[in-house]
Amino acid sequence: MPGPLRVVLDTNVLLAGRTSSHPTSPAAEILDRWQQREFVVLYSLDTLAEYAEKLLSRGIAPLDVEAFIRLLVMHAEIVPVAFFHFRHYPVDPDDVMFLLCAVNGHASHLVSYDQHLLSLRPYYAGELAICEPLEFLIDCRKQKSSSP
Repeated sequence: MPGPLRVVLDTNVLLAGRTSSHPTSPAAEILDRWQQREFVVLYSLDTLAEYAEKLLSRGIAPLDVEAFIRLLVMHAEIVPVAFFHFRHYPVDPDDVMFLLCAVNGHASHLVSYDQHLLSLRPYYAGELAICEPLEFLIDCRKQKSSSP
């Protein structure tokens, strides 16, 4: 049986999950499933700093951002970034940190709404699923239904 899914969340997914008030938001469901420990979220120091910066810039209260970052640090897995070479580089330099985290953390999925990251799918097929939130939720549900 395969191990738990190992996931890197792009900032846009995290922001959508934290700010959505829609009851069927895929990004919010991803955060809920993570808090239920259905999969492992991976982060690096760079992605963690990006998360905090973007949450604050969206007007989320500093104490709420601090509490979320603390939750992430306690219940996600930090990835030390040591390997810096890719099969194919992202067009947007801001996306490099997410791909570095995914490759170095042996992620099963990199989840994003960003077309620059999603355009990398064919270069990492079979190694890393670069996908949109709904695609990840399908994989997450399949894994959950196949576990005892």
